Amino acid sequence: MIRRLFKKEDTSLHNQVIAAQEGDEEARDDLISKYQPFIAKCASEVCKRYIDPNQDDEFSIGLIAFNDAIDSYAKDKGAAFLSFAKLIIKRRIIDFIRQQKSHVMFTSLDETQEDEEQMENSAEVRLSKEKFSEEIEAWYRREEIQEFQSHLQKFGLTFLDVTEASPKHADARESAIRVAYIVYEDKALRSKVLEKGRLPIKELDAKVDVSKKTLERNRKYIIALVLILSGDYVYLKDYLKGVKV
Repeated sequence: MIRRLFKKEDTSLHNQVIAAQEGDEEARDDLISKYQPFIAKCASEVCKRYIDPNQDDEFSIGLIAFNDAIDSYAKDKGAAFLSFAKLIIKRRIIDFIRQQKSHVMFTSLDETQEDEEQMENSAEVRLSKEKFSEEIEAWYRREEIQEFQSHLQKFGLTFLDVTEASPKHADARESAIRVAYIVYEDKALRSKVLEKGRLPIKELDAKVDVSKKTLERNRKYIIALVLILSGDYVYLKDYLKGVKV
């Protein structure tokens, strides 16, 4: 079942992306033209409104992001191309909106600061700016988590599965994270997780100081960690920092 869910998303699409990466401009132009509705849809999901390809800056940002996704896509990182492109497009548009709103809001706040009746001191300006930044960060995290949830589904996993499989003790979690790093850094092991949807316990047994029983118990959790390490998950990767590998 997992293999069926995680088959190559579209051989012709994959081949087109590779051709474009290798300098085939016709293949690149065809991809960009064919997937404009996809780009507009990604932009609409972020903006929560209809995006007009002929008028909205967000579409242009998405178009550039899609082109960049073609260049930076690496099949061995695990994500299907369209999933990868969607994440890049959304992040670029969020960055664009953040910059636009930041400029407007900061200008407004700075002007308001001059009005003593509405803004008594610069501390209020600073606090308002900090609150705005926190809201944008929270938005960014939600988008990333939604994308990761979609990725998990291709492996027959849910966020609840991963949460329930998470080791309860800190030392056990750190041990699982170290195992995930070992899998990620070994191309053959990583491929078995990303392409076949399974944790290669037999092969791992010779590489880690962890029992097969423990590996099996933490299987879902370790697979999720490998997906995070293999993907473009800025915030989720913060969770893995600080663990010695």
